[in-house]
Amino acid sequence: MEKLIEQFSFGLFFWQILIFVLLVLVLRKYAWKPILNAVNEREEGIKSALESAEQARKEMENLQADNQQLLKEARAERESMLKEAREIKEKMIADAKGQAQEEADKMIRQAQATIQSEKQAAVSQLKKEVASLSIEIAEKVVKEELSSKDKQLKLVDDMLNDVKLN
Repeated sequence: MEKLIEQFSFGLFFWQILIFVLLVLVLRKYAWKPILNAVNEREEGIKSALESAEQARKEMENLQADNQQLLKEARAERESMLKEAREIKEKMIADAKGQAQEEADKMIRQAQATIQSEKQAAVSQLKKEVASLSIEIAEKVVKEELSSKDKQLKLVDDMLNDVKLN
């Protein structure tokens, strides 16, 4: 019986190994390949996702750097525009002051010319009036002086004496 148990155990062992080998071959052909393929596909998918994530991170860093550069350029352009606006404002103010000064100078020259012409007109009018008054006075004096014959003769003698002396 021991022999029978040994044979039975050897036979059982043989059949178990044979079944195990067949099972391994069947699993290898029909189950392991699809499982390994699925695992490999999953691994490739994970690698691809990690690479995509890394690429997205690098693109994000590049975008942030570009954004920083654009922001810096925008600030510089804003400063430039503000500086230009200040310069234009100062130029406009200076131009307005210059134009106002020119207008004031022009008005002063016109006023001086008007004053000068009015002064000349007043002096001319005064001379006319003085001449007119002088003639009237001279007429009255001459009438008074020449009203008598003696005075006329004396005036003629005085004039003759004045002419000789000069």
